[in-house]
Amino acid sequence: MIASLLLLSASITLDSHLPPLLPWQGQSLALLQQKGPLTTDFELSEGLESPNYQLTMEFVDRLVAANPTQFKVQTIAHSASGRAIKMIIASETGEFSASQLSHTNKPTIFIQAGIHAGEIDGKDATFMLLRDIATGKRRDILSQVNILFIPILNVDGHERSSQFNRINQRGPVKMGFRTNANNLNLNRDYTKLDTPEVRGVLNMINQFSPDLYIDVHVTDGADYQYDVTYGYNPVFASESPSVSDALNQYFKPVIDTKLQESGHIPGPLVFVMDKREFKKGLAGWVATPRYSNGWGDLRSLPTILVENHSLKPYKQRVLGTYVFLDGAISALAQHHQQLAAAVQKEHKFVPSQLIVQRGYAKKANSIEFKGIKYARSKSTLSGQMEVKYLGEKQAYTDLPIYWQKEVTKTITVPAAFYIPAAYPNIIEKLKLQGVLVEKITTASQGVDDLKVAVVTEHEFDKAPFEGRFRVNAKFDIQTAAPQNLTGWFKVVTAQPLGELVAHLLHPAAPDSFFAWGEFNTIFQRTEYMENYALAPYARQMLKDKPALALEFDKKIREDSSFANNAQARLNWLYEKTPFYDQAYLKYPILMAFNAQPEVKN
Repeated sequence: MIASLLLLSASITLDSHLPPLLPWQGQSLALLQQKGPLTTDFELSEGLESPNYQLTMEFVDRLVAANPTQFKVQTIAHSASGRAIKMIIASETGEFSASQLSHTNKPTIFIQAGIHAGEIDGKDATFMLLRDIATGKRRDILSQVNILFIPILNVDGHERSSQFNRINQRGPVKMGFRTNANNLNLNRDYTKLDTPEVRGVLNMINQFSPDLYIDVHVTDGADYQYDVTYGYNPVFASESPSVSDALNQYFKPVIDTKLQESGHIPGPLVFVMDKREFKKGLAGWVATPRYSNGWGDLRSLPTILVENHSLKPYKQRVLGTYVFLDGAISALAQHHQQLAAAVQKEHKFVPSQLIVQRGYAKKANSIEFKGIKYARSKSTLSGQMEVKYLGEKQAYTDLPIYWQKEVTKTITVPAAFYIPAAYPNIIEKLKLQGVLVEKITTASQGVDDLKVAVVTEHEFDKAPFEGRFRVNAKFDIQTAAPQNLTGWFKVVTAQPLGELVAHLLHPAAPDSFFAWGEFNTIFQRTEYMENYALAPYARQMLKDKPALALEFDKKIREDSSFANNAQARLNWLYEKTPFYDQAYLKYPILMAFNAQPEVKN
């Protein structure tokens, strides 16, 4: 009792800077087990604490020991610091391998917690759910679905625990850190695959082929009434619109009803355009492939991103997550056939044109929104207008919302990509993504009309992002020189993950391997000219090629800066010689198209 009072006192002190709370007394409080078999550390702390890594793994072992016929734990990866990342497999009949689960005729739900370790609600909520299964309180769940559950994905960030990691979040009292031991954000790694944590997730998804993927977070941003917000890419912007439509039609009503009946307020996954003036409207975000839900959308894996509201108390958020998961399980059990049909439909379709970049619409739609009243005043600290939330309800009937409807870049999808054998790391990452890759064993497997993307403009980021210096470039798609492709690798887009292939391998896509800096060596020249050798060679070259000589003379006459720059003149001549580096600024992965290739910026 004394320990609980101390925790409560610490919690009050730590969140005294946060906006006032709305009162809450939801029916989901009945889910808490005060004392009994497998009471969680979260419950023992009266909803204030989340256990550290060691205590978490001990609870995992206790869960499995309490129900070994239905629970099994396996290690899916090790972090950079050597910590094991565990996954619990739950099956009614004790069938735990991927092949066994595929024959149970039940859908599989994959629940992931702690990708951002400070946002750990999913761990404690799912532990309560599994405890209720183990103790027989919820025998119905495994009669409907199989469960895969990662309690902590970012295990190293989880152990960088502090009372001071997230200034805008109410609990737990101590929480983990956002990034891993290498300071990488795991929820930016779904395309580049730099981290063992995300590589482990992809291995499990490829092995078990789950029917529904849920990634549990806690949001940042403004104050509002909703305690559980969630979403997926909207139908108009989804690369798997049939899947988004199925989630809207069959899953959202079930989940929302469960939450509302338990005293929670489900809300849309939206952000704020201006955090200092809420009335300016909301941002309707579309996730790109580097994020779990954007990646899931691209590969037609039904993926729901849960963003619990950071300003709600930890107990309320965890209980809301339990109810959300219960609703998602019910919806999956009832409607997995409709969802599977939507997935199959999307796997059969690869577009000829693919939108790879979007911007926010200039014109807003409107939305009804359950907000919180606020006041604005000039801050003596910042010297600008700042917002103060007042802890009172405010309903907006027509709040502006700006969706990412503006298309800013579109690519023509190649029929196939051809990857030189010199890039085995790219082949490894493609296979880890689940992409089908074919090795070319004879020259006859090549094609005649291959295209190469030549960089015409490029700019590197001024600072590293996720450990990499990203590059933004423009390209001229040209006919490639004929060559023997024996030993190369061919990746066609006419496969279930064809749209993902295009995003990864087309250099103009913002989340491609190229954009993440995998091919930065093409920006360096390693052979150079000597003027004493170039001058006589160029003189003879211009004599032998009158058209080239005319072009050179014209450039001198019309471009004074060129005419007065000796090095520019010599570089121009050098580029026209066969001695010039033919790989410089050329993307080494070749492409074959069924239609005229283009990039629309």
